[in-house]
Amino acid sequence: MKFMETTLEGAFIITPDLIEDERGFFARSFCRREFEEQGLNPDLIQCNISFNTMKGTLRGVHYQASPHAEVKVVRCTAGAIYDVIIDLRLKSPTFKQWFSIELNEKNHQMLYVPEGFAHGYQTLLPQTEVFYQVSTFYQPASERGVRWDDPAFRITWPLPVTGISKKDASRPDWGIRQ
Repeated sequence: MKFMETTLEGAFIITPDLIEDERGFFARSFCRREFEEQGLNPDLIQCNISFNTMKGTLRGVHYQASPHAEVKVVRCTAGAIYDVIIDLRLKSPTFKQWFSIELNEKNHQMLYVPEGFAHGYQTLLPQTEVFYQVSTFYQPASERGVRWDDPAFRITWPLPVTGISKKDASRPDWGIRQ
């Protein structure tokens, strides 16, 4: 696997090394040793799948607060997503900055999202499936989020939003919580 740090400190794009032949390819999508060598949290204890029927669906932007902050490793297994992370670590040099990447079934890339980051995505194609691993069990009391169009972050989404949950659409401005 190749690990490339993004513009946000501690967040990485992970590209698997494909071993290809006439049958297709084989690749490792996780290796505890390689994660440890990069200084990344290798303790991924839960896997989640999200399936989205419509292009333009927006999910997020979510995180879990301490003491249940989580690492995520996100991969798009069918279709394509515009994946966005926001650094919400108060003492980070990249605090309140965001990063985006297209993850899709053809590039096989993954995004390592550190603790203290919010994560969300918009589907670029219909029938899109996202698979992600997380480092902590879901704790409803620790669930948090920022609104997808919060002026504190000014995220540029590529498509009009065709679907979003009421909860995600109605989150208060980030500044209200500060």
